[in-house]
Amino acid sequence: MSSVICITGASSGIGLATAIKFADNGWTVYAGTRNVERDQELYAQHTKLHFLKLEVTQPESLQAVFDRIEQEQGHLDVLLCNAGFGFLRSLGQATFEDIQRVFDTNVYGVMHSIRGALPLLRKAAAPHIIATSSVGGIVGQPLNEIYCSSKFAVEGLLESMATYYKPLLNIDITLLEPGAIGTHFNETVFNHVAKTGGILEDEYKPIIDSFIESFSKRNTVPQTPESVADVVLQLVAMETKPLRLRTSEAAEAFVSTKVSNDPTGLESMLKVRKLQLNL
Repeated sequence: MSSVICITGASSGIGLATAIKFADNGWTVYAGTRNVERDQELYAQHTKLHFLKLEVTQPESLQAVFDRIEQEQGHLDVLLCNAGFGFLRSLGQATFEDIQRVFDTNVYGVMHSIRGALPLLRKAAAPHIIATSSVGGIVGQPLNEIYCSSKFAVEGLLESMATYYKPLLNIDITLLEPGAIGTHFNETVFNHVAKTGGILEDEYKPIIDSFIESFSKRNTVPQTPESVADVVLQLVAMETKPLRLRTSEAAEAFVSTKVSNDPTGLESMLKVRKLQLNL
């Protein structure tokens, strides 16, 4: 019986690279995308890779995917909640619709995915939930308060789940925390800025100009999606799964001040588990 992974947000970037990596290593992969026919044709040589139409903001879409996995596999070993929406506007500039869109995908999408997958995960021998967070889920950044707050919410969600999911449900929990990645993600973010009026001529302009200049200088060689996929493959093979895992040295350096006392997040989580559940 092969191991089974379901990946949301797998039409490009980290999700796609991870889907291909796992399929090529013998896993049965169910990859969520909005372009099933295109992706299935492009990657037809990966016989264990199955693209399915999936929209994390629609629980019925997720349920259809999990129903198929149930019928074809009977269990799910790993759920990778990777679908995400980037955003670069200050709270004072953003519309409510923009804010809601970010949280619908980045927070509620993760919640919908986990809720839908739980029955299948509990049928696996060693189930594992992984969510793609960000260094922005640990360290707040200028003009990123909406995006960062959505990732902070995901961090709080999974950290809380980790206090009891392993001892009571036998499910490991990990937050994947990349820094800058060489994908279309950042391009999409800046395209959204352009489509919604560009860099506005207001009091925030000097700040956003400075941020973009600094970001471009610091991230001339971003991490590749393929190297993140390698990290995820190594992660699922670990005997003791970390709660938090940065995917590069640059990401580790960026958050070092905040995480130096507990890099994996396990020490604090285990302390809370003992204090509040006596486990």
